[in-house]
Amino acid sequence: MTTDAPAPASTSPERYVEVQRSDEFAGLRKALRGFVFPMTAAFFLWYALYVILSAYARGFMDTKVVGHINVALVFGLLQFVSTFLIAWYYSRFAGAKIDPTADKIRGELENGDKE
Repeated sequence: MTTDAPAPASTSPERYVEVQRSDEFAGLRKALRGFVFPMTAAFFLWYALYVILSAYARGFMDTKVVGHINVALVFGLLQFVSTFLIAWYYSRFAGAKIDPTADKIRGELENGDKE
């Protein structure tokens, strides 16, 4: 979805409320929430596991994997990897499920089309 130009000034506030109440917009919100909430919970649990293990399982986290690289370092680096994977996955998800619907809604709003 692009955000280059604002909607025309001729669009009334009532039209925005109408769009917000539409089934299409509700589906858009549902799709976004269906991705964001579970992914946030999963990442938070993954991060909490890292913190809890670092605090209470020091022996495990200090276990050497290769040379001077221990489990804690591997888990720490995997935090970065998981962040990039989530961003990549969201980009694909948004491009396939969110952006087409959002662009359609925006086009209808800008052109003054009715649903």
